[in-house]
Amino acid sequence: MTGDVIRTQTAERRQVAALPWRKTGAGLEIMLVTSRETRRWVTPKGGRMPGKTDAEAAAIEALEEAGIEGEIAHEPLGTFRYLKILKRRAPRWCVVAVYALEVHTQHDDWQERGQRERVWVSQDEAVRRVDEPDLKALIAAFAGQGAS
Repeated sequence: MTGDVIRTQTAERRQVAALPWRKTGAGLEIMLVTSRETRRWVTPKGGRMPGKTDAEAAAIEALEEAGIEGEIAHEPLGTFRYLKILKRRAPRWCVVAVYALEVHTQHDDWQERGQRERVWVSQDEAVRRVDEPDLKALIAAFAGQGAS
């Protein structure tokens, strides 16, 4: 049993994500994007990047996947796990560190525009739309903290 646990942990892929947010007259809003393959609502995320901090990598993913820029927190809000389903490979568990991103700029055109949808929703609606229980909990607990 111990060997199984060790194999599972070493097989996990580490990723980073941004939790894009803004405050409006209606309150706190969260931006979600669709995943490319399954079209589920998710936060912008991707792999860690050599030469970049995890926070910087999360901000780059947000720009590429959602066309947004802003102030990224230096410390993660928390982490969540999900099973990444790939078309031609075996599923793989990923552990994702999530960084708050206060959005200041939203571009009309961006790198993955033709591959994803993006939407601003209330915090409650974001919790309803995402599938991963730990990500739901992170979004529900988020209070619009400024980047540090």
